Formats: sequence, C-alpha cells, structure tokens
Amino acid sequence: MAEQTDTGRLIYGCMGLGGSWGDESYTAQDIAVAEAAVEAALDSGINTFDHADIYRKGKAEAVFGEILGRDPELRKRIVVQTKCGIRLQDGDRPGIYDLRGTTIVERVEQSLARLRTDVLDDLLLHRPDPLADPDDVAEALTSLHRQGLVRRFGVSNMSAEQIAHLQRSLELPLVANQLEMSLRQRGWVEAGVVVNTPQAAAVGFPLGTLEYCRANGVQVQAWGSLAQGRYSGRQETPDEQATARLVEALAKEKDTSPETILLWWLQRHPAGVVPVVGTVRPERIRACRDAATGEPRLSHEEWYDLWLTARGAPLP
Repeated sequence: MAEQTDTGRLIYGCMGLGGSWGDESYTAQDIAVAEAAVEAALDSGINTFDHADIYRKGKAEAVFGEILGRDPELRKRIVVQTKCGIRLQDGDRPGIYDLRGTTIVERVEQSLARLRTDVLDDLLLHRPDPLADPDDVAEALTSLHRQGLVRRFGVSNMSAEQIAHLQRSLELPLVANQLEMSLRQRGWVEAGVVVNTPQAAAVGFPLGTLEYCRANGVQVQAWGSLAQGRYSGRQETPDEQATARLVEALAKEKDTSPETILLWWLQRHPAGVVPVVGTVRPERIRACRDAATGEPRLSHEEWYDLWLTARGAPLP
C-alpha cells in the first residue's frame, strides 16, 4: 500500500495567482495578490500549495517563486505540489495532452525554475494521455526521484484502471489522485448508488475509483470543492437556492461559514477526501479555517440532507 502524502486537511489551489491567462508579464500587484492569498492560507492552517505548469501560462508558479524568493524560510514550512501533462493551445496549434517521458522531465525542470525551489514535494500527471507509454512515464518519474528533484508522484483526473495500469510499470507508489468533486459535482458519490438503475448511464464518474484509492493508500484530492460559489454566493436554479439556504442554516447552527459546511461535506466521506480551495480572496480563504483545523461536524443525517437537497430528487 502506498504511503499517502502529508498535505493536511486542505490544499490551497494556486490557479488564480499570476494575473491573466494572456501572454503579458505578471505585475507587482499580481505578486501582492498572491502574497495576501498565501498569508491567508497559512493563517488558516493550510500549508500545501497546488500548482500546474499551465496555470496562467506559468505565471502562477512564477509569482509563487517570487514569494519564496523573498522568504526562503517559507519553503521549509510548506508542501509544494505541481502538475504537468497538458499543452495549452498556442495560436493555430491546438491544445493536447503530452506525457512523454522527455516532456515530463522538461516540464519539471521549468517548474522548479519558476518556483525557485530545488525539489517538488509532489508531482501529479495532470490528464491522461492516450499515447503515453507507462514504461516511458515510469522511467522519467524514477529518474526525477533518483535525482532528488521530486519526492512523490500522483495523478489527476484518472480512473482506478488508469492508475493501476501506470502503477504496474512504476516501483514508486502513486500517492494522490486529484478529481473534480463537490456538492454540485456529485458523480463521485452518485456512481456508487445508481448501480443497476437506469440512472447509471448518466453518471460519468468511473465506478470503483474511490474504492481503489482507499484500498491502495492513494489520497483523493478534490478540485472545484467550493462548487464555484453556487451554494455560498450565486445561485442559478431552485435546487441551488434551496441548497444554499440549507448550507447557510447549518453554518449558523454550527457557528461556522458556508464554505466550511461545503468542505465538511466532502471531508465527512470515509475516502478521506482532501479539498483544494482555489479562491484568491483572503476573506474566503479564511472562511475555510474550520475545515483546515478540525474534524467535520456534520451528522449522518445532515450529510444526507445536503446531498438530497442538492440532488433535487430522492435516492433510487
């Protein structure tokens, strides 16, 4: 069984740092925004920071590197995670996935330079590449580990079979799988209860993935965990409005924030889900503090009330 990476109860997602998605350089204001977000995360008990080489076309990593450069001691206190495997669209050249071994090594070297660090704590393969050769990928990951450039490895947006297929070629354990999971994006929990019903065909989440991760010590990380604010800010449907009212009522009853209720709903699942919080607003990051520092205070019935209200329909 793999030994899970120690990320704490929450992860801060850095996709929003670095300014725009355009080609222009980041600014002093972009660095200030990143510093405020990092400070809010640390104040809230979050010490793991999730990147990807493509976020803001590399600028998210670069502004984070500026912060590490200004405070070298900070690197000793945090876990730095990044991802590679996606090539963004560039002019007429379409975006594709690329998990060739040489590309992985090249992207890691570029991320290390932007982040101004000698080692990545965790590297995740961002998306499955249909042309990836597991032996080639494994050789690249093993080389990065032996050189001391990456401590641990994981995947993102992969099914149980895809993880197992890669793991058969890799002696190092895959320790994490990052998936879109929230009270709004519920396929991960729906897949397990609509088996043998007509609803099963409409659920795209790969059945058995959570079970595989639990059985093999693969940490489940949830991106999009706050559901883009649908239950703690804007609502667009009657089901969302009803769910937001329930979230607000539970938050008041438990003297916490709506954001924390949404994160507790994920954390309450026995798969040990670790949510990734991606907002750049310091006040919203701090609103997640109770989910970063304590156990979820949701009962069995409250967890189901949230699910059924968001679902807008009874269970099969």
